[in-house]
Amino acid sequence: MKRRLLTLATVGITVAGAAAVYALVDRPDEGAATAGGATAFNCSTFQLPAPADAAVESLTAVNVQAGTFQVPGSPPLGGFPVADVPAHCEVTVTLTHPGANDHARVQVWLPEAGWNGRFQAVGGAGYAAGSIGGVATAVKQGYAAATTDAGVDTSGLNSGWALNSSGQVDTALLENFASRSVHELAVVGKQVVAGVYGQAASYAYWNGCSTGGRQGYMEAQKYPADFNGINADAPAINWNQFEVATLWPQVVMNEAHTYPTACEFNAFNQAVVKDCDTLDGLADGLISDPSRCHFDPRRLIGTSIQCEGKEYTISEAVAEVVRKIWDGPRDASGRQLWFGLPTGADFGSLTASTIGADGAVTGVPFLVPAQWVANFVEKQPAFDTAHLTYAQFDQILQRARSEFDATIGTADPDLSAFRAAGGKLITWHGAADQLIPTAGTVDYRNRVDALLGGTAKVDDFYRVFLAPGVSHCALTGSTVNDLAALTAWVEQGQAPDVLRATLTTTTGQTVSRDLCRFPLVSRYSGDGDPAAPDGFRCVTS
Repeated sequence: MKRRLLTLATVGITVAGAAAVYALVDRPDEGAATAGGATAFNCSTFQLPAPADAAVESLTAVNVQAGTFQVPGSPPLGGFPVADVPAHCEVTVTLTHPGANDHARVQVWLPEAGWNGRFQAVGGAGYAAGSIGGVATAVKQGYAAATTDAGVDTSGLNSGWALNSSGQVDTALLENFASRSVHELAVVGKQVVAGVYGQAASYAYWNGCSTGGRQGYMEAQKYPADFNGINADAPAINWNQFEVATLWPQVVMNEAHTYPTACEFNAFNQAVVKDCDTLDGLADGLISDPSRCHFDPRRLIGTSIQCEGKEYTISEAVAEVVRKIWDGPRDASGRQLWFGLPTGADFGSLTASTIGADGAVTGVPFLVPAQWVANFVEKQPAFDTAHLTYAQFDQILQRARSEFDATIGTADPDLSAFRAAGGKLITWHGAADQLIPTAGTVDYRNRVDALLGGTAKVDDFYRVFLAPGVSHCALTGSTVNDLAALTAWVEQGQAPDVLRATLTTTTGQTVSRDLCRFPLVSRYSGDGDPAAPDGFRCVTS
C-alpha cells in the first residue's frame, strides 16, 4: 500500500486552556474525490479542536492507495494481512494530558469512495486499547473507522506500562486505558470525519470484544451520548472479579498438589457434552442451555481413558480439582466470590503447567490476569501467581476490587442515561468462553433488569445473546451477524429477536443457528435440518 505524507508546512495553533487547534495545509493537487456518492473528500484541510482537558501534540494525514494491509505485531492480535483494503485517508492524532506525560494516538481511516455515512470505533483486546486490523476491516465495509492505543502497549499481552519510575501505578495511563482514551477516540474520530468529508457521520457505532466489549460498556455507562449503537461482545466487565478469578484454577491445583493432564481435562468436557447435549432435543455436539447442565465430575472417578498412547485412570483428586474449577472461587466460609469456568469450556488456557528438570510440576498462569495481579495489585512485576494459596487469593481479590473497581470495574448497571440518549446495546457471549465466564455477563444483565424495570423494558435498548459452544470472542472461527443487527436496530427500529450465527460443534461440523435473546434458549423442534436454524425455536429455559 503506497502512502504519501501530507506535511504540516504551516500549522496554526490556538491555545485556550488545554485545547489546541491544528490546521492541515491546503494541497491544491489533491483534487476532490466523492464519498457516499455526494460528499467532497479532502484529506488535507480541516481543523481539530482538542478534547476537554487534553492537547493535540501532532496531527498527520496520509493518502493510501488500495491494497493489502499487513497488521503489525504477532498473532493473535497482529501479524496477519487484510486484503483488498480500498484507497483511503489515514489521519493520526496524538493527544496528551497536562502533567501526565502521556502520548495517546488516535488513528482514523476514511475511504475515498463508497463511504456508507457511518463512523465505527474499534476496541482492543487484552492490554491493547485498540485494533488497527479491525479498522482496516471496517474500512473495507465502507465505514470511516478509528481506534486508539491509549498511549500504552499495542500487543495486548504486555502491561509493563503499569508502574511509573517510583514503582506506583501510573494512574494517568490506567485512566487512559480504562475510559478516557475511548471517549477521546469518539470525540476526535467524529471530528476527523467531519473535517475530511465536510459533513458529520449519520451514525456512530462502537464495535469490540473482550477488552473491546468492556470499553463499549464503559461508554454506555460513563459517556452515553458518544455512540448511537454499541456492539460489545464477551465483555471484560466486572474486571477485577473475573481477572483475579481466572487465576482460580491455578490456586486449586497448587493447593491440591494435583495438576491434571490435558487428556484428563478433555475427558471431563467430553463427558459433559455426552450428558447434556440432548437437553435441547438434539444430539449435535452443542450444549444450548448450560444452566441446565449439572454434570458431577465425581462420576468419572475410576474411569480409564486412552490418550496419546497412554492410559489414565481418573482419580478422586483430579475430579475434585475439576469440580472446584467449575464451581468457581469461594472464600473460607464457602461464599462464592465469582463464577467458575463454564462447563464445556476448554481448560487449557487457565490450567497450563510445566514439568521442571527435577520432575516437579508447576502451574503456568494465564498471562493477562497474572500481569494484572503482579503489576497492578501487588506492584511487583516478579510476583509469583503460580503458587497462590486460598487465603492469598481471597486477599488479592478484595484488594483489587477496593483499589481499582472505581477506575476499571465497568460494572455499573445504571444505563438509564444511555437509554435516554436513544442508544442501543447488543452483546453476544460464547457459552463456552474459557477466559471470561459467561455468567458474569448474565449477572450484569440481571442487575440492569432489576434496576431499570425488568426484562421487557430493558430489551427496548439492550439485548444479550448467548452462543452455544463458542469460545472467547469466537476464536474457533464461528461468526455472528451482530453489527448488521445493531445497524438495523439503530437506523430502522428493527430490534433483533435472534442473531444469525455460524457455529462449530465439538465434532467439527459447521452449523447455522439463531442465537436466542436472553433469557430464552434454543430448543430443537424435531423437524427440519439439524444444521439449519429453521428446526429450532427460542423457548424459556
